[in-house]
Amino acid sequence: METPIVSFDLVCDDEWKQPFTSSIYFIGVLCGSFFSGQISDRFGRKPVLFVTMMVQTFFTFIQVFVPSWELFSVLFFIVGLGQISNYVAAFVLGTEILSGGVRVLYSSLGVCFFFAIGYMMLPLMAFLIRSWRMLLVALSVPGLIYIPLWWLIPESPRWLISQGKVEEAEAIVKNAAKKNKVTPPDIIFNEIGEEERNIKPKESNNVLDLMRTSNIRRTTLILFLVWLTLSMGYFGLSLNTSRLHGDPFVNCFISAAIEVPAYVISWLSLRYLPRRLSCSASMLLGGGVLYFIQLVPPSLPSLSVALEMMGKFGIAIGTALMFTYTGELYPTVLRNTAVGSCAMVSRVGSAIAPYFIHLSVYHQHLPYILLGTLCLLSSTTTLFLPESFNQPLPETIEQMQKRDRINCSCFSRKHEENNLFQDTLSTVCTSVKILKEERF
Repeated sequence: METPIVSFDLVCDDEWKQPFTSSIYFIGVLCGSFFSGQISDRFGRKPVLFVTMMVQTFFTFIQVFVPSWELFSVLFFIVGLGQISNYVAAFVLGTEILSGGVRVLYSSLGVCFFFAIGYMMLPLMAFLIRSWRMLLVALSVPGLIYIPLWWLIPESPRWLISQGKVEEAEAIVKNAAKKNKVTPPDIIFNEIGEEERNIKPKESNNVLDLMRTSNIRRTTLILFLVWLTLSMGYFGLSLNTSRLHGDPFVNCFISAAIEVPAYVISWLSLRYLPRRLSCSASMLLGGGVLYFIQLVPPSLPSLSVALEMMGKFGIAIGTALMFTYTGELYPTVLRNTAVGSCAMVSRVGSAIAPYFIHLSVYHQHLPYILLGTLCLLSSTTTLFLPESFNQPLPETIEQMQKRDRINCSCFSRKHEENNLFQDTLSTVCTSVKILKEERF
């Protein structure tokens, strides 16, 4: 079997390049998560989606002809940059175009379920195609199928409205109504004044707006922790399948297959259960199960494998839920930037995941203990996020800040102290003003 390790002789003194190659890819994913979100919020979901799909397809195909590991790694970085960019753009585009139960179906089963199907097909293709170069050809050529979709997928009407392009948004909605044999009104967005219909927004939003106020900042920091933990756990446990007993192709297939029921459960949770409860419970399951691995005797390796797969099962549920949950928490003007920024932070976890599993050299169960602790911490902090179940998507930053959340006593006390200080300052200023008026 021909692999990059054999082709580029990544052994002995160059063995360190094996995990580093995976990290290079995830660093590309990290950069793509950061830049694509802001570019998509500025230029639109659809252009970013198709441009980054072209980048991923083209540079994956070019990798087939590289003669050295250095050039392979550079192209691998660009492939990672394009892959996460089109993934996030497609997720946000579907979230904003669809509504109600269809949006939930798309953001859970529509995205994650088919991701798992592709994951399951990968070991089958690798088993049949033993050359990594021909495998890359098989993975890149299907990207050409996406070209006709440019004329079938519309731009996000929500994004168009946020940019003041109301007439374009109305045209898309009317076209959708026509295809569904529904008669739309002449003016759909009649709550917008005539003078506001074609103006551009007064200010552009960027990643700094994720830290603008205390409410948004608290939400962002909690989500950063949760996404970091889920990504580290997901990729750490996925990469660890090569260490399991048995055939590596079968192990990879099992690791992928466990995600199918996880995504089905995430879809049901999104339909019927509050977001905070679902996300917190999934991470509690994933982290709690990993703690029990250290209690399994060495004579029962199959039980350890079962518990590890159960841990990935819980983490996969949490990952699917957080994509939807994050998209529902932020307003239209920040949604793609927020999801992209969270994905960027999560890739910090995925970049160190190849090295994270090597902590077992120092202690056999150290990776499970650390990952379990992070999952339990994230499970707790998720309870302090706003609830978005059965609520409309926020359109503005002001609407986002009005959502209810469970407040920590320390934050509440600080907020009360700030209000008391502002009231006192206002009283003092009023008194000074009265004294000045009486004096003069």
